[in-house]
Amino acid sequence: MRADAERSRRRILDAARDVFLERGPDAPLDLIVRRAGVGPATLYRRYADREALVRDLTGDLLSRLEAAAHQAAREEGDAYDAVRRFVHAAAGLRMGAVIPVLLERLVVDQELIESRTRTSGALDDLIRAAHESGRLRPEVGAGDLILLSIRLSRPLPGGLSRLDADGTLLHRHLDLALDGLTTQAAPAPAPAPAPAPGEPLSFADLVAAADRPNTTD
Repeated sequence: MRADAERSRRRILDAARDVFLERGPDAPLDLIVRRAGVGPATLYRRYADREALVRDLTGDLLSRLEAAAHQAAREEGDAYDAVRRFVHAAAGLRMGAVIPVLLERLVVDQELIESRTRTSGALDDLIRAAHESGRLRPEVGAGDLILLSIRLSRPLPGGLSRLDADGTLLHRHLDLALDGLTTQAAPAPAPAPAPAPGEPLSFADLVAAADRPNTTD
């Protein structure tokens, strides 16, 4: 694929991810076109229908998730830190939030099954290594991390969404949750958890944000 064509594809897929997450799988494709900053012909030339776009988006997210797992395992010296890095990467992709939204439109073919299997294997390797290191609680499984990512990466409703426009709040809450997944006692002295990013959020902050009118596209 030519570099310019790949850039257009990336813009379309990133826009589709966000729009489907915000509006559901039946969101107008024209909104995706506007969000991606491409012409309508660019989208329709590449994707014959909505199902083709959903399928390519799902495959792309799985591939990026698998790559994130391998990169975390390769670059982090501590197995539990690799798990933390992977969970943050998955949340940044918003995969855990968007794929459940797409399921009703998704046609699973053999290629997707194979990609899903590879991604699952990479994640299982991370979990196994973290368990063997003694830093990850033994009752924590890959499904727990996936559901954690789904719960925390869903868009906040209404005016609350403006509190996390840059994703800082999401990663702060992930850090707070991940700190609860470590063992109380590890075989070797474990480092103290790094401070969570961002500032503490008060109830008054939630009320103030919720009371302000929200804007739409």
